[in-house]
Amino acid sequence: MLARWIKATVANRRTGISGQPQVRVRRSRLRSAITAVALVTGLTATASLPAPASADQTRQARQVAYVTNLNDDTVSVIDVASNTTIATIPVGNAPLGVAASPGGTRVYVTNNGSNTVSVIDTATNGVIAVIPVGALPYDVAVSPGGTRAYVTNQGAGTVSVIDTATNIVIATIPVGNEPQGVAITPGGTRAYVANTGSNTVSVIDTATNTVIATIPVGAQPFGVAVTPGGTRVLVTNRANSTVSVIDTATNTVIATIPVGAQPFGVAVTPGGTRAYVANTGANNVSVIDVARNSVITTVPVGTQPLGVAVTLGGTRAYAVNLTTVSVINTATNTVEATLGVGNNAIEVAIANVP
Repeated sequence: MLARWIKATVANRRTGISGQPQVRVRRSRLRSAITAVALVTGLTATASLPAPASADQTRQARQVAYVTNLNDDTVSVIDVASNTTIATIPVGNAPLGVAASPGGTRVYVTNNGSNTVSVIDTATNGVIAVIPVGALPYDVAVSPGGTRAYVTNQGAGTVSVIDTATNIVIATIPVGNEPQGVAITPGGTRAYVANTGSNTVSVIDTATNTVIATIPVGAQPFGVAVTPGGTRVLVTNRANSTVSVIDTATNTVIATIPVGAQPFGVAVTPGGTRAYVANTGANNVSVIDVARNSVITTVPVGTQPLGVAVTLGGTRAYAVNLTTVSVINTATNTVEATLGVGNNAIEVAIANVP
């Protein structure tokens, strides 16, 4: 059975606000994929990789946004400078989470319906490895040094730790119930995991890959982001329509910020002054003043936004809607472009591709 987020949030997005049916994930294929992957858990798959992206991948160093499309089993690749789609990459079944390596050479995609992680080479925009992980993987975060990727497994209540040099799972960490979002501190010493079913955040010591603290937060926590200085962690609470602010020195909640209905993704600007929160139930993005722990403005975006990411220079925020991406100018906090992507777009990561 899919976790509550798949059954609730994603199910709502397939129906749509207007009540018109959307493209649906193929359930029979999902079950077959789960069964097949269960037989080979712990092995690195190297056969039957998806074909390379159907676009010209020759390009100079630039920022590129990678958007997961749940119902299409693809990742849309957007050139940030031109706001155009330059590639569409086939991945596994029901892709959800996405993260880029610090060097921009690799992108990691969790395939919730395949129990795998696809590894994309950003030079070719082709999948170069498929890694079996736990049941119903959702989110992924890469360590600042680029040596490890941490994957939350909704269905297993665990986090898989991937060695990015070998693309093999080297540790499996028990956390709370239905882990979703994950983020790693700038120093790489801690990983914070939102446990949707437990209403908690697990704090992982990345040196030992063990949980060293469990922090109560709001109801149904989902998204996680760490400030650039590493002193604060922001966690979205879907059922409370709030954001919990955690002090990383004490691992306690020091503030609770009301935002829009059903907040999901959260991203902090490189300067650490602003945080952007995608409110799925309100069709908008809340902009938080991080120093004051208060919302300073709300930006209307597309239908049911989920993921959000900020460009490396901090000038733009990309909010992922049902079938589009809203590009927000962070100086004016207005939408300056709307880009088409795949069906049931979920999350976005921005890579500085060499």
